[in-house]
Amino acid sequence: MEIKVRVETEKDFRRVEEITRIAFSYPGRVERGGIGCPYEHWMVNELRRRDGYTELSLVATIDEEIVGHIICSKAEVKTDIETIPVLNIGPISVLPEYQRKGVGKALITEMIKKAKQLGHGAILFWGRPEYYPQFGFVAASGYGITDADGHASPAFFAMELIPGYLADASGGKYYESDIYDDSLNRETVKAFDKVFMNN
Repeated sequence: MEIKVRVETEKDFRRVEEITRIAFSYPGRVERGGIGCPYEHWMVNELRRRDGYTELSLVATIDEEIVGHIICSKAEVKTDIETIPVLNIGPISVLPEYQRKGVGKALITEMIKKAKQLGHGAILFWGRPEYYPQFGFVAASGYGITDADGHASPAFFAMELIPGYLADASGGKYYESDIYDDSLNRETVKAFDKVFMNN
């Protein structure tokens, strides 16, 4: 099984949203903010329009069929002195039948490679502590960075893409796109999801 990763194109948009919706529609899932439907496919759609990096919206294919997707968005670390632009990862989506088969690893590895090539300085995001260290991610607290509320967590990760990029980030707080704020987008997400429910 050969996994290929490439930049998403406009003709991929709908299929990527469908895959994202499927990937986050699993039994027992607690929906974000009690919305009652998946949230992440709307995030992908919205990130393409405003806070995302289209050159870091990547799809994984097997036999030319899309089986996974990753996208990066704009985020920042604010200290008392400066604002440091960084990348945020997510959503990351893999069709259930292709999970645990290397698709996610291929997407993350290629994303890191491309982000370095494009000159981005660092990545910060929330993820599973048992999974992401294999790629070189470390706890953001190691750089003295907390979330916007001043909290540290082993699930809050960082990676310098340019050595020393986060050297002055100690004491900084991390801020991501407001699309991740459930309370702001509930009705918009519900309206967006209805299109998928009718197909």
